[in-house]
Amino acid sequence: MDKDLVIIGGGPAGLAAAVAAKEAGVNDLLILERDNKLGGILNQCIHNGFGLHTFKEELTGPEYAARFIVRAKELEIPYKLETMVVDISADGDAKIVTYMNREEGLVVVRAKAVILCMGCRERSRGALNIPGYRPAGIYTAGTAQRYVNIEGRMPGKEVVILGSGDIGLIMARRMTFEGAKVKLVAELMPYSGGLKRNIAQCLNDFDIPLLLSHTVVDIKGKERVEAVVIAEVDEKSKPIPGTEQEIKCDTLLLSCGLIPENELSNALGVEMNRVTNGPLVNESLETSVPGVFACGNVLHVHDLVDYVSEEATQAGKKAAEYLGKSEAVNAGGDKKIVIKAVDGVRYTVPSIIRLDHMEDRQVVRFRVGAVYKKVAIQVLAGDKEIMNLKKQALAPGEMEQVILRKSVLESIPDLSEVTVRVKTD
Repeated sequence: MDKDLVIIGGGPAGLAAAVAAKEAGVNDLLILERDNKLGGILNQCIHNGFGLHTFKEELTGPEYAARFIVRAKELEIPYKLETMVVDISADGDAKIVTYMNREEGLVVVRAKAVILCMGCRERSRGALNIPGYRPAGIYTAGTAQRYVNIEGRMPGKEVVILGSGDIGLIMARRMTFEGAKVKLVAELMPYSGGLKRNIAQCLNDFDIPLLLSHTVVDIKGKERVEAVVIAEVDEKSKPIPGTEQEIKCDTLLLSCGLIPENELSNALGVEMNRVTNGPLVNESLETSVPGVFACGNVLHVHDLVDYVSEEATQAGKKAAEYLGKSEAVNAGGDKKIVIKAVDGVRYTVPSIIRLDHMEDRQVVRFRVGAVYKKVAIQVLAGDKEIMNLKKQALAPGEMEQVILRKSVLESIPDLSEVTVRVKTD
C-alpha cells in the first residue's frame, strides 16, 4: 500500500494534524489509531477547562475531541482503529510503516511523509523504585481516571497521591467527588509539577494537603495496600531520617510525570532530545529524518491541549508543504540557527531554525527547571539581546513561550545561535 501521508495516533495531535494536512491539499492520507475510538486521552478527561484558546469556550475533553472528530469526518479523512503500528523505517525517501489489526493482519505502507502523534505514557511505580511489597491498590493516576470516568468503578476509598502532576491533581478532586477520602498529595520536588489553577481548584478548594519535598519510602500491606510511609527529603531528594509518618490508606495513585511514547521514533533513528525524551525538531516540526514530523506530547509534554492542537496544525501544514515541494527545495539553504536552552531553561521546541523555511514569526516553547520569582526571560541572538520579558513568576509546571521574528534574525550578520535563558540579576 502506498500513501502520501501517514499519521500515527488519532488523539488531539493526530486529529489536528490530519485536518490541517487535508485542508492544505493532502488527499492521500491515513490515520492509524491503536484504541477503539478517536480522541486519545481526551476521552477519559471528563472535566472542563479545555478549548479556551482554540474555541474561546470551556469544553470537556470528549467535547473538545468531538470538534476535531466531526471535522475529520466532514473532510472524509480515512482512519483505522484498533490498529497498532509495530515498526517504522526508512527506505530511501520512503518511510515504511508496518501496522497490524484483526481484519487485515500485518500490513506494510510506503509513505512519502509521516507525522508522529503517539502521545505519552505515565511513569510507573517501577520507574520510581519505591520499596515495599506490590499489593493491590497501586495505580497510575491516568489508569485510575480511566477506571472512574469510563469503566465506572472506584480504585479505592482512602487515597494517597504521590506526585503533583496535573492528572494526579485532577484525580484528587474526582475521587473526592465520588466519596473517597484523599488523605494528601506528596511531592518530591520543592514545587508542584501541576498548573496553578489545578492546585487551587483540585486541592485548596477541598482542603487536601500538598506536602512538598516529601516522598513515599515504604508501602505496607501484602494483599492490599494498608498504609504508606512518607518522609521529608533533603535538597538531594534523599529521605531525612526521623521525618517518617505512616498514613493509613487502601490506594496509592502515582502522578509522577509523563514519558513521550517514542519507541517508534527510536526505531527509525530519529535524533532525540535527552531532556524531553522526544525528537529534536526544526522550525517546521520536522525531525532529523526528512519527511518525518512530530507534534503533541510525543514531542514534549504540554500543559494545555490547545497548544497541542496549535502545534499539530503547524505540523500538518508543513507536511503538506513538504509533499508539494521538490527534494532540493525541502533541503533548504545552509543557514541554520541553533536555539540553546541555558541558565534555568531546560529545553526549547524547536531546537533548530532554518531561515529559508521560517515564517514571519516563530513560536518557541520551553519549560524552566525551577521556581523563579521576579525574573526575566532573555533571548540573545549571538551576543545581541533581542528580547527581555519580565516575569513575576516562572514554574516547571507552566509551559512558556517566546516569539522570534524572521526580520530580526535576518538583520544580524552571521547569526548561528539564539540563546533563551532565565535572567535573575
